[in-house]
Amino acid sequence: MKNLVLILSILAISLTTSCKDSDKKEAPTQMQEVMAVHDEVMPKMSTIGRLISKIDEKMQETDSTETLLNAQVELKTANKAMMEWMKGFGNRFESDEIMKGKALSKEKQQFLDEEEIKVKALRDQMNSSIKNAEALLK
Repeated sequence: MKNLVLILSILAISLTTSCKDSDKKEAPTQMQEVMAVHDEVMPKMSTIGRLISKIDEKMQETDSTETLLNAQVELKTANKAMMEWMKGFGNRFESDEIMKGKALSKEKQQFLDEEEIKVKALRDQMNSSIKNAEALLK
């Protein structure tokens, strides 16, 4: 009887522990994190385009255009940086590595480390240029 209780207790603990492990969600991979930053800033490309147009309009209405022109240059630079980052990223990785989690070689892992730094800096650049332009247009 003692053995039966002991076996049932061990079985219950094992089942409880294994259920908890299967309920845990896997942490995102570095590739997924990089793509999440991309997905966060990609929709802001249209915001940048809209702000460039608004600055153009405002520059037609005023003589003091230097600050507006600087803001517009920042927006265009951020837009170009995003386009260049996407092209460079696409050239470094295969679609299976990006979309399906295919294992990366040591060299490609190093590339991913570099790209993570770049995309975070790009996010900051885009957010900063948008914030600055919006403040000028208020």
